[in-house]
Amino acid sequence: MDYQLSDEQLALQDMAYKFAVNELAPVAQECDREEKVPRELIKKGAEIGFTGMLVPEEQGGLGGGWLEVALVTEQLSRIDMGLGLVIIGAGFGSEHIILYGTDEQKNEYLPKLVNGDAIFAGAFTEPNAGTDVASVRTRAERVGDEYVINGSKMFITNGSICDYIIALCVTNPDAEKRTQRHSLILIDANQDGVNRTKIRGKMGIRASDTAEITFEDVHVPTTNLIGEEGKGFYQLLHFFDQTRIMIAAQGVGIAQGALDLALKYTKERKTFGQPLIANQSIQFELAEMATRVELARDITYKAAWTTDHGHLDPSLNAMAKFYTGENAVWVVDKALQMHGGYGYIDEYDIQRFYRDAKILEIYEGTKEAEKITIARRLMK
Repeated sequence: MDYQLSDEQLALQDMAYKFAVNELAPVAQECDREEKVPRELIKKGAEIGFTGMLVPEEQGGLGGGWLEVALVTEQLSRIDMGLGLVIIGAGFGSEHIILYGTDEQKNEYLPKLVNGDAIFAGAFTEPNAGTDVASVRTRAERVGDEYVINGSKMFITNGSICDYIIALCVTNPDAEKRTQRHSLILIDANQDGVNRTKIRGKMGIRASDTAEITFEDVHVPTTNLIGEEGKGFYQLLHFFDQTRIMIAAQGVGIAQGALDLALKYTKERKTFGQPLIANQSIQFELAEMATRVELARDITYKAAWTTDHGHLDPSLNAMAKFYTGENAVWVVDKALQMHGGYGYIDEYDIQRFYRDAKILEIYEGTKEAEKITIARRLMK
């Protein structure tokens, strides 16, 4: 692995941080408080390529890799993880089209994402099926040249604002193996039978939309099948093996942002006639925080670099997701403690970071699920 980023990657990293400071920081508190998703930010992010980093150049994207995604995600999350997810996650689920879609599907849908004209949602989790993906029950019955879809999905990112949904459905209910029963199908989110309810009152990442979706006799053409019928379970696992890099980068970014806030506060805050940072115990805490952030960054970049070079390692990516999430919670907690009582009120950004960080240990595979992946590799 080459530890030196290219000039293009350094420029992308710098552009992402400046975008976060100029565009996210001024509205972060308001969007968190009002649980508001600023669609105009997605459009602005699209204009500089943030929504189409993985999209091939043939469809107008940057044709980049997961390291580029990690670099941008880290910098946006450094300022606000919720708003960063609004931009980076605008195409969540569209990766299936990139990986498995037909040329017609790629040419039809990916340019809309690149231009900021379409938002995607990956509808995989159900009220009674989260980590146990094979237990998904939403049914897509084939009737002639259509699928008729019925079922419900829960905790869907972009669920109430998306234009297109990539849903995991049962298409082969009689298959001997549970893992051969599912397929991925693209659904127009605005068509009849698709009902969406925004979930409010989340602990964190409130600027990012989350919803419950139900399908009631939703008709879609069979040409909306993504990849092979009956292969959806395996396609989804391969998808998550890669997207965990983005979640890991969120953990790096929010931890770095918390460290930034802690440094700023301890330099300005005076106790007993001197800056708080003059206290050696504070220096020791900051030193450990900085070390942990760098270790989190290293494993995330390694996971991204390895994946981009054709050597995807599910165990390594699980390590990155598990470690960076748990580490982010730890670093943000230390930063809030340094703020004392001020860290407990919403005038200070650190309280938002504290609430946002916890989701990193839960979504896209709980940290316990990541440990199972790692342990299975160790047992082989």
